[in-house]
Amino acid sequence: MDILNKVRKYREDEDRLKWEGTFAEYIRLVKERPEIAQTAHSRVYNMIRTAGVEEIEGQKSYNFFNREMYGLETALERLVEEYFHPAARRLDVRKRILLLMGPVSGGKSTIVTMLKRGLEQFSRTDEGAVYAIKGCPMHEDPLHLIPHHLRDEFYEEYGIRIEGSLSPLNTMRLEQEYGGRIEDVLVERIFFSEDRRVGIGTFTPSDPKSQDIADLTGSIDFSTIAEYGSESDPRAYRFDGELNKANRGMMEFQEMLKLDEKFLWHLLSLTQEGNFKAGRFALISADELIVAHTNETEYRSFIANKKNEALHSRIIVIPIPYNLKVSEEERIYQKMIRESDMAHVHIAPHALRAAAIFSVLTRLEVPKKQGIDLLKKMRLYDGENVEGFNDVDVAELKKEFPNEGMHGIDPRYIINRISSAIIRKEVPSINALDVLRSLKEGLDQHPSISQEDREKYINYIAVARREYDEIAKNEVQKAFVYSYEESAKHLMNNYLDNVEAFCNKNKLRDQLTGEEMNPDEKLMRSIEEQIGVSENAKKAFREEILIRLSAYARKGQRFDYNSHERLREAIQKKLFADLKDIVKITTSSKTPDESQLKKINEVVATLVDEYGYNTTSANELLRYVGSLLNR
Repeated sequence: MDILNKVRKYREDEDRLKWEGTFAEYIRLVKERPEIAQTAHSRVYNMIRTAGVEEIEGQKSYNFFNREMYGLETALERLVEEYFHPAARRLDVRKRILLLMGPVSGGKSTIVTMLKRGLEQFSRTDEGAVYAIKGCPMHEDPLHLIPHHLRDEFYEEYGIRIEGSLSPLNTMRLEQEYGGRIEDVLVERIFFSEDRRVGIGTFTPSDPKSQDIADLTGSIDFSTIAEYGSESDPRAYRFDGELNKANRGMMEFQEMLKLDEKFLWHLLSLTQEGNFKAGRFALISADELIVAHTNETEYRSFIANKKNEALHSRIIVIPIPYNLKVSEEERIYQKMIRESDMAHVHIAPHALRAAAIFSVLTRLEVPKKQGIDLLKKMRLYDGENVEGFNDVDVAELKKEFPNEGMHGIDPRYIINRISSAIIRKEVPSINALDVLRSLKEGLDQHPSISQEDREKYINYIAVARREYDEIAKNEVQKAFVYSYEESAKHLMNNYLDNVEAFCNKNKLRDQLTGEEMNPDEKLMRSIEEQIGVSENAKKAFREEILIRLSAYARKGQRFDYNSHERLREAIQKKLFADLKDIVKITTSSKTPDESQLKKINEVVATLVDEYGYNTTSANELLRYVGSLLNR
């Protein structure tokens, strides 16, 4: 089997990556590659940066997150630039717990999981290689072996700061196994693994009455007391708590704010001083990223408790709101469907977009800015062009409500309702109407939606339905246009000829009769009116087109159907308007004649071949659009 060969190759690759040597050999490695001595926070930041960073219109986009996270560029940029980057530079934020705060199903757990899996992979690369004292249950940094009084000189020579003290167990081992000769201490390369509890820990609170602090910090192995004689002998202690095992990597606290106080106090010294107390030993050094996640309600309750004030200042809160871009919301649903057993079901084009429009509307705040409604705001957020508004307006809209996106419908609800639609319909195909109907029915069963929100959400479903109606009509009308691009090109060239004659005050020559004619004002206005160009604005619009045409000609480029977005939209709408009656008659006829039937079959074939429908959803679309046009 091919999979067995791949497993064998992976095992061989991992064997090749293994390294073991003395501390003296490790120091030579550090001299050649100082990055192997980086801190846990620095390792996470370099892992993200190494995957690649793009900047689009002033917004940073991190390739590390792009394959899983959609529409959260602003939140992720803040996470990287306000926490990981300064923490990697040893600034004070590295002494803070990272708390991701946001609504349910907003992506917090996904971010943490990506960091974990990323570290596992990164530790297998040259840039992310991690080395530890061999045999240490805490995978301790070998540089802790260097005595404190020599660390300033080490920094001057190597440019590497050493923080933390040698653990009790390794202090004893250094004396007993190596006779105090740090140069002989064995060092090995380690690979992070959550499953093997190497460099990645996860802690989940349970019943506070039964949960033991040993789950975090390790515990005494009473079976060894008789052998070693004392509970303060480090050999009699199991350094197997989550804080021990997460050393050098990251520690996830699930539902951290629900933890009992005695667990939270351990985080105080760990975050601020980089150490924690375990057993009857001196403070144990640990270098690890501590990340937790919670929702807004729990966080507000936590900070309202005066007992937690000491932890407040040791937490960096990064809000992770819902995505507010319709196109990115579609991608979230596509990803969730791919990961489910629904992947074989045909979901008609725009069905997920209709659901995305609804869910994004529930998350948006009604804008205060004059002349803009919720729909325009939704389009602007998604990068669409809205006449009369620009990027400055988008920035102002975002400033109006800094916490926008912290409330609304979550993606899991949408997927649950899509699942319900599939099961109820019992066919391998669903469309936008099936999805919207299921969303509406599900609102009555949603326990956390108030009556006021329910009425508002039903209105948003109606808005999404109207948006889909326009999409559906355009889709069918476009499919009805025979040789659509050729028709559009012919109409556009005709328009451009007339515009050029109008602006230059020339006449046109009829190709058949050869006689001179005035520019066809009726044709030009019939196209310009499609996009709302008024009588007063027509001259400026035509001059703009002519300037664009001249600019293309100077550069030796061809001005085509897609060269001017507003003109393309006008051409489309003009073609559709001319075809509306044909579409209406053909789609609504109960007993179509032979020519109508032929046209319907051609349109169905176009919808299937060019637009991603199957035969069932294409026929459903035609029937629906026929009913819309006959209203």
